[in-house]
Amino acid sequence: MLAAACAAPAGPAPRGPDVRYEGTPPEVVREMVALAGVGAADLVYDLGCGDGRIVIAAAQRGARGVCVDIDPRRIAESRENAALAGVAGRIAFREEDLMDTALADATVVMLFLSQDFNLRLRPKLQRELRPGARVVSHWHNMGDWKPARSIAVRTAFAEHAVYLWVVP
Repeated sequence: MLAAACAAPAGPAPRGPDVRYEGTPPEVVREMVALAGVGAADLVYDLGCGDGRIVIAAAQRGARGVCVDIDPRRIAESRENAALAGVAGRIAFREEDLMDTALADATVVMLFLSQDFNLRLRPKLQRELRPGARVVSHWHNMGDWKPARSIAVRTAFAEHAVYLWVVP
């Protein structure tokens, strides 16, 4: 009984994801990477990376990548998938809140979040990214920040909007 009374109090429970994980269809991943013009000189961040498929696709084109997710299960899955794809050495894995992630070195940021989350993230993107950095979002726009380009990607089940912004 005394040991329990003297034990250090447990810290706050870790925060879970703000957006439910849903994998991006492979056709959409290909188009997101192509729309951003990802190449060997790029450092691609995926904020809310899920299983890592977007950064893995970018690394397969020669880019370096950073997978960011608050969920440790997703980071473990991303790490495993990158190893299986042979690109783990080109990717950093960060288990952290994407709102706390420093973005200054990113040349491309990939998103599949939610409309509300994109709007919350937009000021951070505009403040931290260098001019010329590209932002690509699957399905969700950025309010009155007009995209440089948008495309529709048809899959077997739906048509997916993909947006590209270039930081001024």
